[in-house]
Amino acid sequence: MDLIHLYGPPASGKLTVAKALAERTGYGLFHNHLSIACVAPVFDFGTAPFWRVVRAIRDIALVEAAREERDLICTGVYSPDDDEALLHRFGAVENNGGRICLVQLYCPADTLFDRVDSADRRAAGKLTNGEDLRRALTEHELFSAIPGRHSLRVDTSRYIPAEAVDLIVGHYGLAAAGVTLG
Repeated sequence: MDLIHLYGPPASGKLTVAKALAERTGYGLFHNHLSIACVAPVFDFGTAPFWRVVRAIRDIALVEAAREERDLICTGVYSPDDDEALLHRFGAVENNGGRICLVQLYCPADTLFDRVDSADRRAAGKLTNGEDLRRALTEHELFSAIPGRHSLRVDTSRYIPAEAVDLIVGHYGLAAAGVTLG
């Protein structure tokens, strides 16, 4: 099982690249807003119980995908505040035979601010306020790489989604949908 984990700050292109990568590889797509949307009707966004349930959903989904050998793409915003939970989740996937392939998507901050208020982001219920983005970038070190592991870094201001997918597929030796390697 491959777990392709795309991470980066809001508006860095995670879901756009993830959708193109899923189409190319046939991998399932479990983007971070699925778990958020599931929990939002029950708990207020950002509260302790909200994040506990969101993390539990993500943990269960990824571990079960590894157990069932289901290749999967997931997305998320990484902050050093997340280290313990994220590294625990990756270890659980690896302990069930999964391979973690990290892809850090990034672009200059001014590009993030240009993208943050897009119609697609508004329709998806994502962060769309420039001031909220500025606060998140300042408070949470969202350009940080996940420590202790290799991440392919892709500047989404330099590559269109199909080119970013080419880089990811080539770097991790992923097969196209319906194609078996070896």
